[in-house]
Parts: sequence; structure tokens; C-alpha cells
Amino acid sequence: MPDTTAIRVQLPYHLRTLAHIDGELNLAVPQPITIRAVLDTLEARYPMLAGTIREHDTLKRRPFLRFFACEEDLSLQPPDTLLPAPIAEGREPFLIIGAIAGG
Repeated sequence: MPDTTAIRVQLPYHLRTLAHIDGELNLAVPQPITIRAVLDTLEARYPMLAGTIREHDTLKRRPFLRFFACEEDLSLQPPDTLLPAPIAEGREPFLIIGAIAGG
């Protein structure tokens, strides 16, 4: 079994409701700790979230969801981007946030 690290993840309310999650998640994510590794682990543990955060076929981020780490927007970063040390060490949460649009 590959080395894993406990990563904290916060999801928007609608995804927590869909997955029957109450509060923040702790996921055992394999090294290296990347955006892709976190999302792969999340979808493996909660299969009902597959297709809600990333498209089923392309695995691209859904338009109205954003990824944040240490107050930095990582939404447009490649999926294999390494997450900052505070995230990778479980000191800070990886945030998946529902974006707001309108005018």
C-alpha cells in the first residue's frame, strides 16, 4: 500500500448533503499530494460524488466549483499540481467551494 497522508477537505453544502457527510472530511490520500490525488480519493470513498466535482469523461473541474488551498485559488492549475505543505501535512483544509454567478 502506498504511503498516505491524512488530508482535510471541506465541501460545499450540496455535495455534503449528496454524500451524507456532516462537516469536514479526513481523507487518507496517497503521495504525492496533488489536486488529482485528493479528488481521486474523494470520489473513490464517496462514489456518489463522481461527476459532481469533475466531468465524468474528461475529469475537468466543473465550471461552478473552485479549489482553494491556503487562501490561494488553484482552480485553473493542472490536476497534478502539488498542494502546499500546510494542506499536505493536514494543518489546513483543501477547500472545494461552489462559485456564485449572476449579475
